[in-house]
Amino acid sequence: MLSFRLSISADQRKALQRKLATAQQLGEVRLSHFILAVLAVAHYQDTAQAAVVLQLSVAQVEGYVYQFLCYGVAGVAFKKPSGRTPKLTKSQQRELAALIDAGPQACGFSGACWRSPLVQELIRQRFGVTYNVFYIAQLLRNLGFSFQKARFVADHLDQARRLRWRQQTWPEVLRLARAQQALLLFGDEASFPQWGTLSYTWARRGRQPEVKTCGRRKGYKVFGLIDYFSGRFFYQTTTGKLDSTSYQAFLSGVLAQTTQPLVLIQDGARYHTSAALRAFFAQHAARLTVYQLPSYSPDFNPIEQLWKKVKEQDTHLHYFPTFAALVERVDSALVKFADCASEILALFGVLA
Repeated sequence: MLSFRLSISADQRKALQRKLATAQQLGEVRLSHFILAVLAVAHYQDTAQAAVVLQLSVAQVEGYVYQFLCYGVAGVAFKKPSGRTPKLTKSQQRELAALIDAGPQACGFSGACWRSPLVQELIRQRFGVTYNVFYIAQLLRNLGFSFQKARFVADHLDQARRLRWRQQTWPEVLRLARAQQALLLFGDEASFPQWGTLSYTWARRGRQPEVKTCGRRKGYKVFGLIDYFSGRFFYQTTTGKLDSTSYQAFLSGVLAQTTQPLVLIQDGARYHTSAALRAFFAQHAARLTVYQLPSYSPDFNPIEQLWKKVKEQDTHLHYFPTFAALVERVDSALVKFADCASEILALFGVLA
């Protein structure tokens, strides 16, 4: 066991940490162990304790430290491996694809989604093959995967109810609407805040982009309905509350504008299912049939994509010094969609 203290300077520590990050990215396991051993001994001043922490033998740790003492940071070099790099066989690639489909947790990892270093580690553990982390992306593309942004899914979703809605309720709703020659309306509400909303944008590295904001906590709200068959868009704006009274007034306006039966699909917002709304629905049952979406299922409601488009195209990253400026912007966007039925119809692809 080493009988002296190992001290490294702040510059040496930074240099070792940079090399460690590179070694881990490239899958250089031995070099990673080398650097970690040096850093651990410098911290613990005890090769035995460092060996336990790193799950290496004391002899390995001492060998790494002696190498560092002889050559310093310059001795931490990346060497081109000799011989041909081992590759996954076709059957191993199929097995890898199945493991990735199963998800990280099924493979013993804690994360919910795959990143290239995690896939690199999976391949090393399961198949004994170490790929450069920068090749992992190409390998995954070859296997039919693509790099995508994940989305949140509530952990208390009722998947059985969602499945019943897609396989039983939705076909039933569609048959009813066609039989009645009704408007098949998907409804929802949106709020557009005057203080603005942010999204991804291009900027110089290290210079976070800035967007001015008035900071006023005031929003412009919209009730909306879109028709599955025609792409017709009904909407009503308000600066007041989204509640049972304003929702009922909006639906009354839609009933007054139309003559055919209406089949309404809505989510479970409290004011959608209040006693006042239930009485309203019963009063207009001859023309209005209402279906509820399963809880936490915005992906079943195409109008959610309409609100997303309006925000992406017209309000994200914009500065609204006055509330009137926000109102003008949102109103012009709503008129644009109301005059373009083809864009509304394209939103219903989620129900295909």
